[in-house]
Amino acid sequence: MTLTLNRPHAFNALSEATLAALQRELDTITKDESVRVVVLAAEGKAFCAGHDLKEMREAPSLEYYERLFAQCSDMMLTIQQLPVPVIARVQGIATAAGCQLVAMCDLAVASSTAKFAVSGVNLGLFCSAPGVALSRNVLRKAAFEMLVTGEFISAEEAKMRGLINRIAEPEQLDAELEKLVATIVAKPRVAVAMGKEFFYRQIELGIAAAYEAASQTMACNMMDEAALEGVQAFIEKRLPRWKQE
Repeated sequence: MTLTLNRPHAFNALSEATLAALQRELDTITKDESVRVVVLAAEGKAFCAGHDLKEMREAPSLEYYERLFAQCSDMMLTIQQLPVPVIARVQGIATAAGCQLVAMCDLAVASSTAKFAVSGVNLGLFCSAPGVALSRNVLRKAAFEMLVTGEFISAEEAKMRGLINRIAEPEQLDAELEKLVATIVAKPRVAVAMGKEFFYRQIELGIAAAYEAASQTMACNMMDEAALEGVQAFIEKRLPRWKQE
């Protein structure tokens, strides 16, 4: 399934309406077991320029800003909590909360012309929320440098730092994306779902607790029909015959 940001005239800024629309779509996907992968794409020159600053300045108040950033955080967390992988298809610039959106997606494929920045500091607003996602994807010093300078990095730099997975020339972006999607869809949905949930849970644990959680997850996974078939197929030196999902 593909969700497409469609405010190209506003560089796909995350207005309150856009955040609400994304939240509704993600909530629906959570309940749809036919979905295997979600692609988050965008129309126009920009992937996402972050929050809608014009909207944010219409009626400023602490209560409003607390509500807005909580709304955004809830949407970002929903991406991570989905039982299927979410892939960002980045065709243009991704700044501030737009860069956060890329970082919160499980995977990212970007055009060679894409650029990334957490540039709020240039406006006197440190990108605190984007920093949460950024610091969980790239090394600390690299993340902090981006946060305190607001400077853009190229797609190549973003890949080197771990913010994105793959780069393609603009005309090959969809083909590269489809290769990644096909590889994921070929795997059992239940194994991917269990693995995604565990992956993010263990990151927040100490190593002993992480291994304990891993052992429990693998034991449960091993009893699943898909794993039993996969292991038997390996023993019998044949391709697994997964149930159609």
